[in-house]
Amino acid sequence: MTETRDQTLAGRVALVTGAGNGIGRATALKLAARGAIVGVNDLKPEFVSSTVEAIKAAGGEALAATQDVSTRDGMRQAVLGLAERQGRFDILVNNAAWVRYQSVADIAPETVERMLNIGFKAVMWGIQAAAEVMDAERGGAIVNVASVAGLISAKNSMVYSGIKAGVMGITRAAAAELGARNIRVNAVAPSAIPTEGTMRNRNAELDARRIERTPLGRLGTVDDIAKAICFLTGDESSFISAQVLTVDGGIVLTNIA
Repeated sequence: MTETRDQTLAGRVALVTGAGNGIGRATALKLAARGAIVGVNDLKPEFVSSTVEAIKAAGGEALAATQDVSTRDGMRQAVLGLAERQGRFDILVNNAAWVRYQSVADIAPETVERMLNIGFKAVMWGIQAAAEVMDAERGGAIVNVASVAGLISAKNSMVYSGIKAGVMGITRAAAAELGARNIRVNAVAPSAIPTEGTMRNRNAELDARRIERTPLGRLGTVDDIAKAICFLTGDESSFISAQVLTVDGGIVLTNIA
């Protein structure tokens, strides 16, 4: 899909982690369509190249960032490297994740460690690095991708739900500390969004139940989430910080039975 270029983020420099596909890719494309220079991060070089090429084909600017953001050094290289190359750094979208659903009895240490490194620690390291390079007067915007699983949970999701609840806590704490520097920190909490990475956890019967529970009567799309993220990075949300925006078609606040 060709993005309409409105240039509301013209000249700003953004990094999107996990931008090789799904929500991250859609967000990178939208940020670029609004004029941002986008660092495209993913561990798979072919995914990075695909997103970068799509942005450039649409007339946008993009740079490859293939660092492993699950480590502090990797995240710092991604953020500081982009800031050094472009002379500024304005937007960070902490989207990268690795997910496995397991029953309480089956949770394995290596699963927990990998999920924590990518889904929790990387958010902290990203905020730390971004705060270091964001201009003290101009400030910046950080958006963390959480999940409704941090608010409502299903079986086999103890690790995932705990991490996403933690991301919400990180968001509020960082916003409290960084607000004095005009750095806004928010999160989006999507419901189950069909992406390449969620295929193993979806089937027609489960999707039908999800649609039935959703007041808007459909599953969300990566485009729905990308629009919300872009809103939280732009001037339209300049007085919004420490918020967790549920982008879920109404599931969380209407399913009380």
